[in-house]
Amino acid sequence: MKRAWLLIFSLLIICSGCSKESKPEKVADIDYHVVANNEISKELMELIDSKKEKEFRLTYADGKDLYLVIGYGKKDTSGYSIRVDDFYQAKDSLYIQTQLLGPKEGEEVSSEASYPWIVVKIAYTDMTVVFA
Repeated sequence: MKRAWLLIFSLLIICSGCSKESKPEKVADIDYHVVANNEISKELMELIDSKKEKEFRLTYADGKDLYLVIGYGKKDTSGYSIRVDDFYQAKDSLYIQTQLLGPKEGEEVSSEASYPWIVVKIAYTDMTVVFA
């Protein structure tokens, strides 16, 4: 009997860590701009280049704007794009969710490696950013 209770208790502890955290409640929409490569500062581009080999998430501020950068690491081919699925202000944070989209069916892709990343610009805030 003790073994059964120990097993049940152990499974409850293990499974409690398996639940997916829910999204924070939306308070307001965020006005944002997806930044083109030619609009990115030299400093930020150097930072992206230094991290692009692996997945990364970072924020960068220049005093008046806040940049959220999401990189998906090295991919074996070209043709990837990134979509912003959700971006809003929660009570105590900003919440952003993006999705990496693979090459479209029938699209010609290069066998050259690519490093998909996206830069999103918003007005400066010191709120915590949650990357989902």
